[in-house]
Amino acid sequence: MDPLKSNIVVVTEGGPHIWAVINAIVDRLGQVSVILEAPESKKQLLLRRARRLGWVSAIGQLGTMVLTRLGKRFFAGHAAQMIAEQKLETEPRPGQSIIHVPSANAPECLDAIARIQPGVVFLAGCRMLTRETLSKISCPVINYHAGITPKYRGMNGGYWALATRDAENFGTTVQLVDAGVDTGGALRQVRGKPERGDGISSYALRQASFSRDICVESVSDVLAGKLATIDPGLPSQQWYHPTIWFYLWTGLRTGIW
Repeated sequence: MDPLKSNIVVVTEGGPHIWAVINAIVDRLGQVSVILEAPESKKQLLLRRARRLGWVSAIGQLGTMVLTRLGKRFFAGHAAQMIAEQKLETEPRPGQSIIHVPSANAPECLDAIARIQPGVVFLAGCRMLTRETLSKISCPVINYHAGITPKYRGMNGGYWALATRDAENFGTTVQLVDAGVDTGGALRQVRGKPERGDGISSYALRQASFSRDICVESVSDVLAGKLATIDPGLPSQQWYHPTIWFYLWTGLRTGIW
């Protein structure tokens, strides 16, 4: 595929749930150019969280992140069953245009977007764009967020909805991107339900399975010049990864894993 002919750019770090969304967009809207950023190192993430939240919380969150990664391997069979049942395509297709960059905020990313000149940039599972980066992108920038905003901004929106006994807000949002943490106006939202056997390592895949339509519809709306936001009427709060001790205690008490 020639990336210069694409009207849609997706910026992402990748992952099965993101590819499920990307392939759904390709099926219904045509060619997509994917800008794939290198993962942020755990050391950088730990230092940034420690500066913001303190070392105790940062180390506790890192413990949950490590456990989540191990959980993906342990529950691979459950994920495979979900992929089959929901007909998810969780890998890039042959011929998919992929441009590798060190970071979504790197000059290489901006150069690629400038060359392609898309009608929309769709962020899905990538670093938060800086104000400077956003100012240099001439088309609308929207974001797929695995949580209902503004109530579940930040990380693990699906998990936090369940852990705080707010299961009716287990869902996702497509939103405009601004310089805040998931503070842009919501374009579309959808809510769903976790299934038996789901946990923190599979919630993102479950959410993606019922979110493909709103991703396609939001991208289509932007390309058609329709940028109408909605008011979810919810309080605003930013969330992070749960600490390992909170995650284990909550799981033992409530069965929410």
